[in-house]
Amino acid sequence: MHTYEATISWSRGEQPFSDNRYSRGHRWSFDGGIDVPASSSPSVVPEPMSVAKAVDPEEAFVAAVSSCHMLTFLWIAGKQGFIVDSYDDHALGVMKKNAEGRIAVTRVTLRPRIVFAGERQPGAEELDRLHHQAHEECFIANSVKSEIVVEPA
Repeated sequence: MHTYEATISWSRGEQPFSDNRYSRGHRWSFDGGIDVPASSSPSVVPEPMSVAKAVDPEEAFVAAVSSCHMLTFLWIAGKQGFIVDSYDDHALGVMKKNAEGRIAVTRVTLRPRIVFAGERQPGAEELDRLHHQAHEECFIANSVKSEIVVEPA
């Protein structure tokens, strides 16, 4: 068993609260010592109550799915003798009503672009198998209900 911690901090300050126009800006602090400015998404709560330059939970969710898939893929590829030079993904999350009629991130599409080094290069079928295995073993993918699609570039 592993545990993971994050500290989420928000303070009203001098803002009124009952008018619902308070800032949604807050801070995420992680055990490694990094602090991340966070906020609600401006597409959910308009500015100035949201902070557009901060990370919102929906973006963080998409990034977590993508990051977990990448880290699992790199581990599997390395174990199978491949050398990965670079891995870039422009992931996309879609938020809409789910089957229960609730707003949710219902789909995350990963579009990894991977550059391999060396003589051993995976063919399309082997690359698909590596991605499938990475998806099956990704801790985050195993933790969510959202559909996760991998479309290698």
